[in-house]
Amino acid sequence: MLFHSSLRKDLARNFGATLVILVTIVMTITLIRTLGQASRGSVNPSEVMLVMGFSVLGQMTTIITLSLFIACVATLSRMYGESEMVIWFSSGQGLGQFIQPLFRFAWPILLVIAMLSLLVSPWSQQQLQDLRQRFEKRNDVERIAPGQFQESSGGNRVFFIDKDSPGERTGNNVFVSSRDGQLESVTTASRGRVEFVGNDRFLFLENGQQWLTDLATGESRLTQFDRYQLLIDANYVPPNSVRNSRQSTTWLLIDQRSPANNAELAWRFGLLFTAINMVLLALALSAVNPRVGRSYHLGLALFVFVAYYNLLTVGQSWIGAGRIGALPYMLMLHGGVLSLALAWLGLRHMNWSWRHLILVTRSPRELAP
Repeated sequence: MLFHSSLRKDLARNFGATLVILVTIVMTITLIRTLGQASRGSVNPSEVMLVMGFSVLGQMTTIITLSLFIACVATLSRMYGESEMVIWFSSGQGLGQFIQPLFRFAWPILLVIAMLSLLVSPWSQQQLQDLRQRFEKRNDVERIAPGQFQESSGGNRVFFIDKDSPGERTGNNVFVSSRDGQLESVTTASRGRVEFVGNDRFLFLENGQQWLTDLATGESRLTQFDRYQLLIDANYVPPNSVRNSRQSTTWLLIDQRSPANNAELAWRFGLLFTAINMVLLALALSAVNPRVGRSYHLGLALFVFVAYYNLLTVGQSWIGAGRIGALPYMLMLHGGVLSLALAWLGLRHMNWSWRHLILVTRSPRELAP
């Protein structure tokens, strides 16, 4: 049908423009936040773009859902504002006939939302966790940049490397200044490398010397060595060994049921149900009086979207705390919103108002003068 194809083209234009704008805004905010984390030492400066990309990828479900919602509201509101809806209603068609073309346009987007929510978002969270843990668990030689003094993760050592390291676990011309109570040491070596002994991580220095000073007595001692072993991390835990529910795959959450896993499952499946309900709510919310303008209805639509997502977040915390089951809450929230959207859409389809329903329910005697 020509009208349906024209409607889908309008929806596609609005959806694409809205998606580009929202992605640009989110990327800018995420980049600023990631740069701040890198300056505080929480993120590797060389991995800022990776962290930003994975962070934005984890937010794409919400971005796409909001873009779809705004595209539907903006397109239908424009049709009301330009009196296209008057022609549509005058031809004997109701608002319910828009459900089919809307979902014909939206079903690929809903499929993408489902894949992002169930598969891609957990994977991106895993990658973010790996990047952060790998940087936090990097040995002290790896944490420093050549030609710069850098404090160790424990705050009791200062390192310096003269030039680039030939490998990931080695360093040339290493300088280490450490303090343990009243004992201060300055160690220099021509080369250092990291090795694992059980669960402990050690720094092995070669061809160097160490100057020990007792701050309490002022005594000092110079020692030259061919090999020297320095403990860096005790009981080191590999980055991939710990996962929480956000980083776990959907199949793992289903297999290992717990309140936290059920809350995460309710969140992931709830994002898809939210997107479906938003399409129906957009159809019900898009009715605009041409004399009033569209800003009021667009503001109302955004308020509904924010309120829906806040309820989704509150439900996740309640389910995780064991205050309510996942299935009952999902039925109450998403089923309730679906019922409200269908009832509202039914009123719009029949061209009824709440005032009309009140008048219909009153008795004829009450209506008589």
